[in-house]
Amino acid sequence: MELLPDGQAHARVWAPKARQVELVLEPDGRALALAAEADGYFAGAVEGMAAGALYRFRLDGGATLHPDPASRFQPEGPHGPSQLVDPGGFAWTDGGWPGRSVAGQVIYEMHIGTFTPEGTWEAATRELPALVELGVTVLELMPVADFPGRFGWGYDGVDLFAPTRLYGRPDDMRRFVDRAHGLGLAVILDVVYNHLGPDGNYLTCFADAYVTDRYKNEWGEAINFDGPDSGPVREFFLANAACWIDEYHLDGLRLDATQQIFDSGTPHILSEISRTVRAAAGGRATLLIGENEPQHATMVTPVEQGGCGLDAIWNDDLHHSAMVALTGRNEAYYTDYHGTPQEFVSAAKYGFLYQGQWYAWQGKGRGMPAYGLSPAAMVGFLQNHDQIANSGKGLRGHALTTPGRWRAMTTLLLLGPGTPMLFQGQEFAASTPFLYFADHKPELAKLVLEGRAGFLRQFPSIATPEVGPCLPEPHDERTFVRCKLDHGERDRHAEAWALHRDLLRLRREDAVFRVQRPGRVDGAVLAPEAFVLRFFGEAGDDRLLLVNLGRDLTLRILPEPLLAPPLGQRWTRLWSSEDPVYGGCGAAPVEPERGNWHLTGHAAVVLRPAGPTAETTKKDSHG
Repeated sequence: MELLPDGQAHARVWAPKARQVELVLEPDGRALALAAEADGYFAGAVEGMAAGALYRFRLDGGATLHPDPASRFQPEGPHGPSQLVDPGGFAWTDGGWPGRSVAGQVIYEMHIGTFTPEGTWEAATRELPALVELGVTVLELMPVADFPGRFGWGYDGVDLFAPTRLYGRPDDMRRFVDRAHGLGLAVILDVVYNHLGPDGNYLTCFADAYVTDRYKNEWGEAINFDGPDSGPVREFFLANAACWIDEYHLDGLRLDATQQIFDSGTPHILSEISRTVRAAAGGRATLLIGENEPQHATMVTPVEQGGCGLDAIWNDDLHHSAMVALTGRNEAYYTDYHGTPQEFVSAAKYGFLYQGQWYAWQGKGRGMPAYGLSPAAMVGFLQNHDQIANSGKGLRGHALTTPGRWRAMTTLLLLGPGTPMLFQGQEFAASTPFLYFADHKPELAKLVLEGRAGFLRQFPSIATPEVGPCLPEPHDERTFVRCKLDHGERDRHAEAWALHRDLLRLRREDAVFRVQRPGRVDGAVLAPEAFVLRFFGEAGDDRLLLVNLGRDLTLRILPEPLLAPPLGQRWTRLWSSEDPVYGGCGAAPVEPERGNWHLTGHAAVVLRPAGPTAETTKKDSHG
């Protein structure tokens, strides 16, 4: 429904299942018959409409009224009437905002409903300056398309154009984005184009062709992007992508589970989404990130080279290796990882660890070659919404390992060559868990509970008589409330905050760490739990990142050229994860000049070249 001048509105809906479509105004019940158009569309102008008016559609004279499939707001939720919204009524102040491309970014994933105790756009806006101080540059919002119930992750959205009423009104979301841009923060939105939620989805009342049974989908019916009558379906989803960029000034999208977006045609729907988003931005830089479990590098290959044209892709391999190294557990989908130094060296050099090799957990090859991709195209993380919740108890990474190991791994993430991503609260070691929560009607809640328990049974440590009964119930409001952040912990856990802030400052300000280009990092294994990464700078201005996840280590024999300083230089310490300001207990000097490299256990240290060695100075003084 679109507002027109002079108190009119124009309605248009695709409803090939219907012979007659009426627009019904609420609460007075006035009905207007829409005129049939070609290809199953119905349209018509409506007099006396203004922003805020409520309406629904009646199909073939039936008693049941349906919300607008493209509703911009559902003030009473997906089962209630749609509300007419004026998308041009908001007074934006971000006219000079250029957007952001992928290089140099630091992403922060957040769930508006739990980011603050209030769980609103307004409350979240108040916390944005702290994220700027931290060093974040891009906010990645978990899905906000409206869904039934009082709380949820958002991945069961059914009104794709309508920001959920749970967090505020559409202009509250716009105000959040406008303020973020004013602070220099880009905002991208996680969108779900692989399935629709099980409750409140009225699309198939209008057209069966929205979904298809020709593909097996993990979460229900697949979206019909390539079958009969798929043209209007594609148009619907492309319009949705453009809407978020145009009407909400978002800077891009994160595309959920792209492996479940099926399209055998050309061009692929993902490449069309890429083109649509760029066009809707009107010259602003945009950022498109894909989640792709099989790690297909073609997600980030340019469209003209046969790819989908996205900017970046989540790197699950790095996360899985890190969690095995930190926790010592490699069960379920961690089976094919050992958390060894070689895995971290390879991840730094090549991004994905699996690029086509056999993957025992799935009984097939995993990934495809990704050589030559920009390191910025690999989004690395130690936490995200899925992985924290999959620990069963929703425990965050710092609670599953030792403090020193966590600081060292955080160093690797935030100084590594990829694009780092933090999950809300990670920056101050939040004590609150992040659990799976979803408010559904009782019969569906039971199915969700059983499905969630079945998923977690892939972990032998969780699938035990002792642990199973202790798992929080997703539909219990207390599960949701427990996940709300306490931003007072930013001060109470100041050491964790300082660690993340200072690492991001080093990444941003250091001339070597801030460069992201292929081939600028090499590495070597130094011991069963220790490794070195060398970041090559200009004119020998290199950096060494030494990571030791094991006990104290002294290296007396050094047949590794990556440890050699630039000609005529010596190594000196630039940064240490064991600095007491970060909660560390101090670290012994590395002392490379004495022939023995001392690497403190559970620590990371950064070295840089400094002035000439004593030996060089002595030689120079004697001619």
